[in-house]
Amino acid sequence: MAARRARGEPLQYIFGHWPFRDLDLRVDGRVLIPRPETEQVVEVALGEARRLAVLRSGPGAGLVAVDAGTGSGAIALALATELGAGMVEQIWAVDSSAGALEVATANVQASRAAALVVLPDIALVQGSWLAPLSERLRGRVDLVVSNPPYVSDSEWAGLDPEVRAEPRRALVAGTGRDGTGGLADVEAVLEEARLWLGRPGAVVVELAPHQAEAAQDRARQLGYDEVRVEPDLAGRSRALVARLSGSQ
Repeated sequence: MAARRARGEPLQYIFGHWPFRDLDLRVDGRVLIPRPETEQVVEVALGEARRLAVLRSGPGAGLVAVDAGTGSGAIALALATELGAGMVEQIWAVDSSAGALEVATANVQASRAAALVVLPDIALVQGSWLAPLSERLRGRVDLVVSNPPYVSDSEWAGLDPEVRAEPRRALVAGTGRDGTGGLADVEAVLEEARLWLGRPGAVVVELAPHQAEAAQDRARQLGYDEVRVEPDLAGRSRALVARLSGSQ
């Protein structure tokens, strides 16, 4: 372990697990290391889920949520364990990486074994963002949450070596439509979520503080009715919230 650390391997990968909110998640070099900033994004997403549950109250009104780019399964499992099957009917955890889905599957199995409440169904599927969803869900998804790559190519070179030990594909994204570095995948999530969300519905996306204005502009262009950005615990813009209202 000391030798691995001396070579610059992240401590989280050496331990093989890391805490995220109330979870203890398996992590290795196939997935991004869970971070406190994402914990706060989940807090925002939980608030949106509870708001939507009130708006959609009634028989069979359990929410359908999507964790787009699930990685270790951190976001999907946080929603599942903190909301429970009483509020959420199903969570789709999507990732393009087969290795990441293996890690997420192990974490789902461990969480089910340790859960003190009944967890909703969690469907782990491989593909890009929301593309693998069942067609029956079009217009029926209530909540999309994502921590997509949002580091630009130029920023990548200057990152700490420990950060660059994480999967590059989980960190680096292309340039946004307006030239904002690293914004392409944030925009992709917003664009695809717009096609799958029902009304009312919401998408919560993690981003870098300097991308907040451009991301809000793109969300408004896509026709979201309410758009705002929530701060992380350091007061930096971190979670974009884009809502569709209950009526056209």
